[in-house]
Amino acid sequence: MTTLTLTADRDGERADAFLARSVPELTRSAAQRLLERGAVLLDGRAVKKNDRLSPGAELSLTLPDPEPVDVRPQDIPLDVVYEDGDVIVVNKPVGLVVHPAPGHSDGTLVNALLYHCGTSLSGINGQLRPGIVHRIDRDTSGLIIAAKHDRAHLALAAQLQDHSLARTYEAVAVGSLKEDSGTVSAPIGRHPVDRKKMAVDPRNGREAVTYWSVLARYPGYTHVECRLETGRTHQIRVHLASTGHPLLGDTVYGAKKPVPGLAGQCLHARRLRFVHPSTGKPVELECPLPPWFQTVLEKLAARS
Repeated sequence: MTTLTLTADRDGERADAFLARSVPELTRSAAQRLLERGAVLLDGRAVKKNDRLSPGAELSLTLPDPEPVDVRPQDIPLDVVYEDGDVIVVNKPVGLVVHPAPGHSDGTLVNALLYHCGTSLSGINGQLRPGIVHRIDRDTSGLIIAAKHDRAHLALAAQLQDHSLARTYEAVAVGSLKEDSGTVSAPIGRHPVDRKKMAVDPRNGREAVTYWSVLARYPGYTHVECRLETGRTHQIRVHLASTGHPLLGDTVYGAKKPVPGLAGQCLHARRLRFVHPSTGKPVELECPLPPWFQTVLEKLAARS
């Protein structure tokens, strides 16, 4: 078992909401199950899911040992950008699903990492999930980091919480953004009707902040850089769409007609910065724009 000590930082926040916000990959329902089992203690007392916390309260969370999942290692080529005994960073191509799920039981990044790293990958939240600290959508390319053991996983998870693990993306948005830079601060939650989608939800959504800046302007389109403060599902796609500028090729939050030559949204995880869990030194990584993204920019430039 793994025990975490978490310090509450918001007055009156429910215990289950705090846990889901503080531990990556821990959903609200999973947090509630842990609370029901008595796995969360405050001053030696079991915490209930609807208990309200005070700033500074220290909770002890005991996570169960990981259980192996029925995922087989697969020899899938990986573009490894960085690797050592603690972490591995991969440049994920468009079309590669990160986690196995219904309809994608194999051929995922997890299958590839199991083969590449063997049994050295960590598990958390009671399931052997190869150390994935954050996610990237199937049709988004770019940098994604995985931990090779629990200590590294927990250290990176803490950085994700305090925003010292920095992720910067490049995207092409539809339309011309009026300003040269800006911030979208809008909570994100499940769409009230289509549960497969996300939406800005001021009442029930989780805090989400995206900083954007213009890199180049083209007739009818804008090449932007986006930096995440938080990491909600589809965050950049939802936030830019909420401003009236969905991503080029995003048939979920933008135009329903696919763009020829694009498998999905024009979005690439370009840079990643984190503090190394063993050395304590900053690590900054970058991967170039993929050829398909470069082609999009060249076509837009030719129209100027």
